[in-house]
Amino acid sequence: MPRSDAMNRAIQKYDREKIDRIMFRVPKGKKEIIQAHASCQGESLSAFLNRAVDETIARDQGSK
Repeated sequence: MPRSDAMNRAIQKYDREKIDRIMFRVPKGKKEIIQAHASCQGESLSAFLNRAVDETIARDQGSK
């Protein structure tokens, strides 16, 4: 079922208010490797990258 115009506007409003975007660039071919790994973990690419960042920050803060 296609989304209505109202639903699209609501999604766009939510994104503007609640989501920051970061461009993440990788060498050709690496995106597919990362996506495959995320999929094997049962995560979306975005969820995997967020988890990787959160875990790295926590680890780095613990080593100080």
